[in-house]
Amino acid sequence: MATRKGLSPSGLARRAGLDPTTFNPSKRIAGDGRPRWPSTESLAKVLEATGAPLAEFVALAAPLETDSAPPATSPMTVPFAGLDRVACEGYFDPTGNPIGRNWDEIPFPDLRGEILYALEVSGNALLPVYRDGDILVVAPDVPVRRGDRVIVKVKSGEVIIRLLHRRTARTVELHSLAPSGTVHQCELDSIEWIARIVWASQ
Repeated sequence: MATRKGLSPSGLARRAGLDPTTFNPSKRIAGDGRPRWPSTESLAKVLEATGAPLAEFVALAAPLETDSAPPATSPMTVPFAGLDRVACEGYFDPTGNPIGRNWDEIPFPDLRGEILYALEVSGNALLPVYRDGDILVVAPDVPVRRGDRVIVKVKSGEVIIRLLHRRTARTVELHSLAPSGTVHQCELDSIEWIARIVWASQ
């Protein structure tokens, strides 16, 4: 991607707001000898900084069958569904991982083996942060922190998107993404799970 944009790996990292050494060869192998892959958040920053569509990156990341073979035609995929559909039963297990056959699939370079799924925003209720048709990629096993945008499944069945403001041993404070910034304070025992949004196709 750096070569396509006329940049060095360090120049690409700087343009994306990352440490200049993020993509250096010395950073590509972990101490135990295994490949060290960029996080989905770093990939999102690179795509935003270069203006490259996700499909272009997936094509570059696809393995080659031989030295002369074209990129694989079946890129890695993640489960995909409309945000307005997933409140129904059969989409998630009790911990927030996607299950069942109701999901479609879309390509996404899951380079670190994380469990990921994608949700499509429908309507304008999440403006100005997310628009109709935006794709949100969620990592249910990634720890959530203050300030994260999150998907919340409440025990009544509703699935909502909020900003995580504060979490204690008994309550969680969630802020609306709407301009009103409405604050919702919920008892933790009223929430089934919370998962972090790690990328959005904005």
